[in-house]
Amino acid sequence: MDAVVEAGRSRFGADTLVFGVGNAGRADDGLGWAFLDRIRRAPGFAAQAEYRYQLQVEDALLASRFGHVVFVDASREELPGGYRWGPCAAQAASAFTTHVLPPAAVLHYCHTLYDAAPRAELLALQGYRWDLHNGLSERAAANLSAALEASREPLPA
Repeated sequence: MDAVVEAGRSRFGADTLVFGVGNAGRADDGLGWAFLDRIRRAPGFAAQAEYRYQLQVEDALLASRFGHVVFVDASREELPGGYRWGPCAAQAASAFTTHVLPPAAVLHYCHTLYDAAPRAELLALQGYRWDLHNGLSERAAANLSAALEASREPLPA
């Protein structure tokens, strides 16, 4: 894989936290972890990588210490090209529990509890298989490769 640092700002510089969310024992649900496994070996990768089964309130404290946060997770949605990079904005979540939180809720707690508002992105990777199985489906692996290629693009200004 080519360097993730290009002219300008790296998507994965030292001020970046990357959460890979999922479970490698549930086939394509492991896409978030697989992304971290691969991107961490890329030349120029300087971000902090964190593997999570699920996001929790405590992750807001960690996120508050960074200027840029990237959330990577598998998706059951049909995604053009097999993945979607996009901005992620803070938004309160309403549920009876805070045991499982979407990325937007982590950012909401980051702002509410720690007065921090890191720039955030969400990378959704389309998966197809969710049963108990180690390893990605062929189509999910292709989506992962496409997203890794796209991750070499510099951050938008």
